[in-house]
Amino acid sequence: MSENISFDFDEYIRQSEPDKQNKGYLWQTAIGLQDVDGLQPSEYLIKTAKKNIDGDITLEEVNELIHSYYKSKKTRNDVEIRTEEADKVSARIAQILSEDAFVFAPGQLISIHRRLFGGIYKFAGVIRDYNISKKEWVLKGESVTYSGTDTIKDTLNYDFDLEKSFSYSGLSVDESIKHITEFISNLWQIHPFGEGNTRTTAVFTIKYLRLLGFNVNNTLFAENSWYFRNALVRANYADIQNGVYEDKSFLEKFFRNLILNENNKLKNRSLLIGYDLSTEEKIGDKKIGDKKIGDKKSAINQRTKQAILDYLKGIEYAKSSEIAEVVSLKQSRTRDYLNELIDEGKITSQGANKNKTYKLKNG
Repeated sequence: MSENISFDFDEYIRQSEPDKQNKGYLWQTAIGLQDVDGLQPSEYLIKTAKKNIDGDITLEEVNELIHSYYKSKKTRNDVEIRTEEADKVSARIAQILSEDAFVFAPGQLISIHRRLFGGIYKFAGVIRDYNISKKEWVLKGESVTYSGTDTIKDTLNYDFDLEKSFSYSGLSVDESIKHITEFISNLWQIHPFGEGNTRTTAVFTIKYLRLLGFNVNNTLFAENSWYFRNALVRANYADIQNGVYEDKSFLEKFFRNLILNENNKLKNRSLLIGYDLSTEEKIGDKKIGDKKIGDKKSAINQRTKQAILDYLKGIEYAKSSEIAEVVSLKQSRTRDYLNELIDEGKITSQGANKNKTYKLKNG
């Protein structure tokens, strides 16, 4: 999510009027969740959202305005199609999160997907009838094994029935968080839809946590939506032959921050398989073993650039703001790395200013 968007909504959230604060949180979360799929809303959506926060229009009117805005556009390029999706889904997430209604059942998950992506995906609210795999940069191009088409419905029903019969009575908050981590992780791994699974899971999770009585800080989804997805990936991937095991600790840290307002560091690059956390240690002005400080910094630089390249392998193009979130760096520093990669002939760019995008160089 761009710094300008985040700053605008932070201003509303800091205001003393509860209604404006609540709406600011809704929109910050709704827009932030688009980062999961590398999407960013238009200025029109931002302006329309502000009118809603100020009380000039309702959420229903927001959705009508967004629909009319894109209906009037006869032709759209790929970037505009992605922006349209970001705008429409953001408005729909805000609408769903503003409602109290919620039923804990597979049908609710399906309903959320249908409401979010109706008119965007032909399969909105439809269980997929084909198997899928997705190359993940945190897995260095490998994929999580998702549920097969012949088991999706049965697995969904099983997980919901198991959770419905589970009692949180007598559990400590720590134990409850561990269980929630396990349930949401398993639910996401089913991946019942062709696209939009993580955004659907996130909205469902927020609604379910409210049902359980947790007063969650939803802005965490806005600020760390990409981490949330990558943590789900690591929670559901194992390559035992190469010493890689399912690791739910990353996702648990997210939920501890969400529910307990802890301040665990949520760094995307730390989720990358094989990432060496020791490279982030403070090294001072002395030599480390037989290596000089410059060697250590060079190694960190190479790891960062490789992380960028790994990320770009799995997508068509990305903005610097999206890449900055992946490597957990400021946007200005990320641009330095991107310019170096362009000079090295490894990536190319197109567009200008905030519309500038980057992709791997062909060949």
